[in-house]
Amino acid sequence: MNRRSVGRRRPFGTLLLVLLIALLGWVWHERVALWAFPDIIGAYTAKEYCSCRYVMNNSTEYCHSYVKQWLPTSGFTDEPDSKRITVSGMGRTHSAAWLGERQGCRLNP
Repeated sequence: MNRRSVGRRRPFGTLLLVLLIALLGWVWHERVALWAFPDIIGAYTAKEYCSCRYVMNNSTEYCHSYVKQWLPTSGFTDEPDSKRITVSGMGRTHSAAWLGERQGCRLNP
């Protein structure tokens, strides 16, 4: 059996192998962005909800619908007394707090 006949007998297997190699190459190329992605979910939700709720003075229902994403968050805490929002998503937790009228909300490190 020679090498040329293997690719002709299994065209779908060969195509799958080529696609897998291409996917792995893309993942390697985008590894920095992909590593940062889990932080975006919680950070975006905390900051935008804080701004929606405490800067724009919208209702909690409206702000929850405003920040809803297709990836769900696993934890959400709104502390109205301190005007602090804490959100967990994809294993990472972020919080944002309202600083004042002129500063708005800031994402905490």
